[in-house]
Amino acid sequence: MGETSVHRKLEKRKLKRLKLKRRNLKKPATVHAAKPANNFNAAYFRKFYLNASTRVVTAAEMRSRAALIAGALRQCQIPIRSILDAGCGMGLLRKPFKELLPRARYVGLEASQYLCGRFGWIQGSLADFAPRKPFDLVVCYDVLQYLSDLEAARAIVNMSKLTQAALYVSALTTEDWRENCDRSRTDGAVHLRSGAWYRRRLNRSFRYVGFGIWVRKNVTAILWEMERPLR
Repeated sequence: MGETSVHRKLEKRKLKRLKLKRRNLKKPATVHAAKPANNFNAAYFRKFYLNASTRVVTAAEMRSRAALIAGALRQCQIPIRSILDAGCGMGLLRKPFKELLPRARYVGLEASQYLCGRFGWIQGSLADFAPRKPFDLVVCYDVLQYLSDLEAARAIVNMSKLTQAALYVSALTTEDWRENCDRSRTDGAVHLRSGAWYRRRLNRSFRYVGFGIWVRKNVTAILWEMERPLR
């Protein structure tokens, strides 16, 4: 057998071994590829809201968030008389908003049958909720990541109808999962998307003010030049 033939056989064997090795390698886990299976029952809220060792947010943090939203909109000279807290959970924003915006009517919208029964929220989906009148402010905190791409896109379109002035949005993004969140305290049964995915859709109807706050394009937000976000 010639030297060339031997060399070719060795190369074929080497290539075959390499293919087998690649085939047997454990594939990297695809994060959140499957549709989340979350019924938002009592156990879910005990884990992520009530248990001090596993909760993802505290009442103090939500008070700070409400103060940020109320203060920013006051600075923009946008009056708030009605608030829709979409995906309100246990209603941790209701009391702070009552203190900060005492003249504003607060409405909680929630998908969880358990929470609606316990707190009296309106049960419904952000993607198709249609009240008689729009609100001055819609808060959408940690909701969109639980919706599929189609439902999240529909919800963003619907939010442009639900608010006549301002919107606050916070959602767990791919970047947050990689760099920012504490995974031991963060619900992993979500649909991860980039921040750019959300911004592209929000930019169609809203202008960004900062810190998750958006204002409808037909609403005047009075800000000094150095207060504006980078263009």
